Amino acid sequence: MAEMKEARSWIMIIMIVLFLCVCTNNIASAAPSGAKCKLERKLVINACKAVLYGKPPSADCCGRIRVTDIQCVCAVITPKLAALIDLNRTIRIVQGCGRRVPRHFKCGSITTP
Repeated sequence: MAEMKEARSWIMIIMIVLFLCVCTNNIASAAPSGAKCKLERKLVINACKAVLYGKPPSADCCGRIRVTDIQCVCAVITPKLAALIDLNRTIRIVQGCGRRVPRHFKCGSITTP
């Protein structure tokens, strides 16, 4: 049971992180600190948990998607994590939250269509 809960947590984290990685509206010119990035990832994970269970993103989740620094999340996307994500669904969710998704943007090991 604990293993299943941990696996769900990782899948949720991956899904939410990818939400942020496929968009570039708020790219900062300077890299944020490690502590700031850790906090931003935690905030978006907490705000977007319901998306993992097939629910649409809440207003709070969309707000986090729009303001989270792209550099904080792209660094943690590995090919193994990216393989677990439905990229097209992710792009639809990000766009539905009002954040632009440029074509051929590369985040971690993923390139958007």
